[in-house]
Amino acid sequence: MVVNETREVEIDRLFQALADSTRRDIVTRVITREQSVSDLARQYAMSFAAVQKHVAVLERAMLITKERRGREQIVHGDPSMLRTAARLLEEYEEIWRARAQRIDQILAED
Repeated sequence: MVVNETREVEIDRLFQALADSTRRDIVTRVITREQSVSDLARQYAMSFAAVQKHVAVLERAMLITKERRGREQIVHGDPSMLRTAARLLEEYEEIWRARAQRIDQILAED
């Protein structure tokens, strides 16, 4: 039971992190090319601290990792969690397709 609850927390963090457009953009940027937090901050009309908070949310959701290089924090995308999100969305899609098929069957019976 604890494992399931832990997994549910991870899934919640994942989708909450992806619910924000800035965070999705950060993931897109660092999946294609690693960037420092400073480089990322220059891309947005918000404070450096705000970008750091977005990065922290993404890190907790395991969508990115950070690596210290000297004075810089380098951000890397982690595609494994994106694959997890895609797999979960596919499972939800299958559920909804099955429901739609059942509705079609019920309507066809009448």
